[in-house]
Amino acid sequence: MPFLFENLKVYQKAIVFADEASTLTEDFRRGTCYLADQLNRASLSIAANIAEGNNRFQKADRIHFFRIARGSAFECVSIIELCKRKQLISEEVCSKFKENLDEIGKMLTGLIQFK
Repeated sequence: MPFLFENLKVYQKAIVFADEASTLTEDFRRGTCYLADQLNRASLSIAANIAEGNNRFQKADRIHFFRIARGSAFECVSIIELCKRKQLISEEVCSKFKENLDEIGKMLTGLIQFK
């Protein structure tokens, strides 16, 4: 039986994003582990904060964690851009990741406004 937050589309997308980010960073060249580490932490933070926020009883607490999740999504945007500039990823991969982050961000905004 899944936890309730596991049924949320935004949580499912956040988990997929974190998994893809982890796979992406596996082959980063030496000297760029700071980018891999930060991207992995920020991407995992999105899903983790959705899960934690969904478990809160008070509306203000839920919103707080959903805002943190949204902030982590936007943090990933700048990391992805830097990865592209450092030629660790292609323009195409960068665009795909940014599109996913945009969608996650919009979904989180919807949760914040709804909850």
